[in-house]
Amino acid sequence: MPNNYVLIDFENVLPKNLELLSRHPFKVLVFVGANQTKVPYDLAEAMQKLGENASYIKISGNGKNALDFHIAFYVGQLASQEPEAYFHIISKDTGFDPLIKHLKGRKIRIQREKDLAE
Repeated sequence: MPNNYVLIDFENVLPKNLELLSRHPFKVLVFVGANQTKVPYDLAEAMQKLGENASYIKISGNGKNALDFHIAFYVGQLASQEPEAYFHIISKDTGFDPLIKHLKGRKIRIQREKDLAE
């Protein structure tokens, strides 16, 4: 069964319902900006409950779209390692949409949602 990756843009979305993912086989990557120094307790607790299926990725550097480029890199890296995987970018940033359209054209299963509940 292919893996489902959920890549969360924490600069853009504060996931409040990670418990939805605990009932399904998801791997969750939360991307945290270089200047973000705090994670809400509820998020930390939910991530901890996901165990090895969850991790934080603190990006290095600042700049416009720096975090978005990190997400794009990870999608590319994971897609090359697991071409059958599914990718779910959780972000309100519509700048991902052209990349998603391109990747779908290359038969990569990917979508962007504004919230986990979608």
